[in-house]
Amino acid sequence: MLYEGKAKKIFLTEKDDELIQYFKDDATAFNAEKRGTILEKGIVNNAISAKLFQHLADAGIPSHFIQQINDREMLTRRVKIIPVEVVVRNRATGSIVKRLGLKEGLIIDPPLVEFFYKDDSLGDPLISEDHIRLLKLATPGQIEELRQQALKVNEVLKPFFQKKGMFLVDFKLEFGLWSGQIILADE
Repeated sequence: MLYEGKAKKIFLTEKDDELIQYFKDDATAFNAEKRGTILEKGIVNNAISAKLFQHLADAGIPSHFIQQINDREMLTRRVKIIPVEVVVRNRATGSIVKRLGLKEGLIIDPPLVEFFYKDDSLGDPLISEDHIRLLKLATPGQIEELRQQALKVNEVLKPFFQKKGMFLVDFKLEFGLWSGQIILADE
């Protein structure tokens, strides 16, 4: 095993540029302050992730996803993760309501893009583009590419969920470098 996160275990393969992601049944909330287990959560998450990554690939959005292997595992490209979580918000709820005093349920149009420093020891704090540059997490050009790719994902997924009778409130993405290109690397 190469790495274990809150929701997945990452394993090496025979190929240096590929990994296997194993989806766990562990559930966390409030930055892992609360923990539990949900039976077969990993199976459901793997199926949903594979479906979404395939839909995004069909729309021309590159990602680390190669294929779903079985109920709990997917084969992915091995990327160098950019330690910035990108959140796209289409509706005000949760932390942004508390942080900015917005009305719960407010439609955010155009969508809001926020960046968070991917560091569990710091609680994944909200950061600005200036912070990203200061910490040397990404170049100005890469920051803009993260923003544009996240907005493109939003443009593709909003109608996907609307067709199923759901509103895409918000979501978090992670990106990585693969062959010199920034690609979607986690959802």
